[in-house]
Amino acid sequence: MPTRNVFTAVTLAALLASTAAACGGPKPVKPGKAEQAQKHEATTTVDLRTTPPPWPAPMHDNAKYVDAAGLPAFTSEKTLVHYHAHLDIIDDGKPVTVPADIGIVFKNGQAVAISPLHTHTPDGVLHVEAERNAKFTLGQLFTEWGVRLSSTCVGGLCADGSHEIAFAVDGVPYEGDPGEIALKPHEEIAIVYGAKGNLPKPPASYNFPKGL
Repeated sequence: MPTRNVFTAVTLAALLASTAAACGGPKPVKPGKAEQAQKHEATTTVDLRTTPPPWPAPMHDNAKYVDAAGLPAFTSEKTLVHYHAHLDIIDDGKPVTVPADIGIVFKNGQAVAISPLHTHTPDGVLHVEAERNAKFTLGQLFTEWGVRLSSTCVGGLCADGSHEIAFAVDGVPYEGDPGEIALKPHEEIAIVYGAKGNLPKPPASYNFPKGL
């Protein structure tokens, strides 16, 4: 049985080699203060899940999720801009899996296209591999993932009378709209949910594998 996050489509044969070389070789390229956004406007909207985790990556009509995030889908990865960030989600002290294949478009069980913002592995590592400097946000990732994200809710994890939710970037509390958190090289983003007054301290960093 083929593994979903392994590209098998003929049109993506070159992508296998470029992914392995790019992710294991060049150092991350830091984006500048890019005012030029991705040249893509969303043409559709999608329903975002409001249920408790787990949240698998969409596998049906998932091209719509990439489009709804305002991102293009390419038949090969663009590595002119190439860096990685990390996302932790902690629910009542337990980690929530950030799945592989977010931002990867499948057709008939085969990968046929890929967004510049995606995941390859279920470890929370977020890949940005783009053709130009642009602002990529946590909100775009969650739209591709098909999961609700707001300052009070992540999926079905919502602040209420007995629970709270907190966001942090590199260990520093983030009080704004979490969807606007801009991804940066080796950034650690943490979302912590649990009983009021009993949230664990968010991680301040992530030990990225060698080459990322």
